[in-house]
Amino acid sequence: MKPRPPADLPLLLAFDLDGTLIPDQGREVSAETAEALARLRALGVRLAIITGRDTPPAAVRDAVRPDAVATNNGGRIEIGGELHAEARFTSAELQAVLAHELEDARVAVFTADGLYVDLPPGREPEAWMRARGYRPLAEAPTEGILKVGFYHPGVADFAARLRESHPHLVLTGAQPPYTEFLTVTPVGAHKGAALTLIAEALEIPLDRTVAFGDSDNDQAMLELAGYAVQLGTLPLLAPHADEQVASPGALGAYLHGLADRLEEAGRGG
Repeated sequence: MKPRPPADLPLLLAFDLDGTLIPDQGREVSAETAEALARLRALGVRLAIITGRDTPPAAVRDAVRPDAVATNNGGRIEIGGELHAEARFTSAELQAVLAHELEDARVAVFTADGLYVDLPPGREPEAWMRARGYRPLAEAPTEGILKVGFYHPGVADFAARLRESHPHLVLTGAQPPYTEFLTVTPVGAHKGAALTLIAEALEIPLDRTVAFGDSDNDQAMLELAGYAVQLGTLPLLAPHADEQVASPGALGAYLHGLADRLEEAGRGG
């Protein structure tokens, strides 16, 4: 028989953002999903956002009202609005990561409150960079760096070299669906570790967690969660998923179904 997610409390739902809770590069949760999340909160379900972004859009935070937020692929964790954990590169690690051979790559370096970007000559910044606000990479500090992103057709070869020289660093992307984008985060900065820390802080066993994700950086948390829901059909994630939901547009109906089951269980049905 196909397993089903837990239908009683305690329960923690952890969501990736892009391609999962919202469409890729989206900024708002659909009305149906927001309504379902409100029902789940009212029933006592705890909610978490675990994203590769350095900050969730304000409208998403307002809709979800999460108990915990992990950004930078899980490297920075806030619980109840307070900083709980933060993983940073050492100066030597950062130097190795930035010593790439990707000619004309776009490089983005993130601190807790800043974005530093290196753009090829004549290349305009992307819309999200303008919206986020950025400074030249040359002005980036050597300490307090949480994440580095590379945009280049050759990121897969660079990722292979970096995995060999620095196997303790966390690399995601450089494969479908993000073949020209690579993210590097410090040791331990991945979504599986973030889910574990959040569950511990909220005093919820891992087997009472449900994780939702769509891409390779979600693999670690889907593996560790008590129940794993894959958005879409990326082959890499299929072996780790207990269930699949077609797209962010179908997530609201799925969450309403979960709320229905929780309400039925609460009535003793």
